[in-house]
Amino acid sequence: MKLSMISLALTAGFLASTAVFAQAPAAAPSGSTGLCKDGSYTSNETKKGACAGHKGVKDWFATAATAAAVPAKTAAAPASAPAAATMPAKAAPTAAKTATAAPSTAPAAGGGPGQVWVNSSSKVYHCSGTKYYGKTKQGEYMTEAAAKAAGNHADHGKACS
Repeated sequence: MKLSMISLALTAGFLASTAVFAQAPAAAPSGSTGLCKDGSYTSNETKKGACAGHKGVKDWFATAATAAAVPAKTAAAPASAPAAATMPAKAAPTAAKTATAAPSTAPAAGGGPGQVWVNSSSKVYHCSGTKYYGKTKQGEYMTEAAAKAAGNHADHGKACS
């Protein structure tokens, strides 16, 4: 009786643990770790921010242990032409997402003392030494007075001078 109760408990625990983790659908791209609510897939290692801009996470296929095991397994596999071809393909989208999510590291050429960077798409100007100074996709350098005269406003309402 005791043995049957233990085996029943173990079986129930096993079934409950497998039901908690969603399995990736067959249509999911290789390496995807989740499905966003808009139908796109993500390959983030963590759930946090995985579907930002995609209405949130609908299903999460991987756990932290699974996501960490995938790169380790890939590194331990013997080098072959197909494996080498898939590695850069996986790295390229991640690098592209990183580049669009964060501003570029090198400021645009120009600038200098007394100059502010005006983001032409948002009409916001950034002071020298701030995070987005010379780093937004579209913009130009000009004096703070010229930026104000053109109808631009200071980042977070904090003027430079």
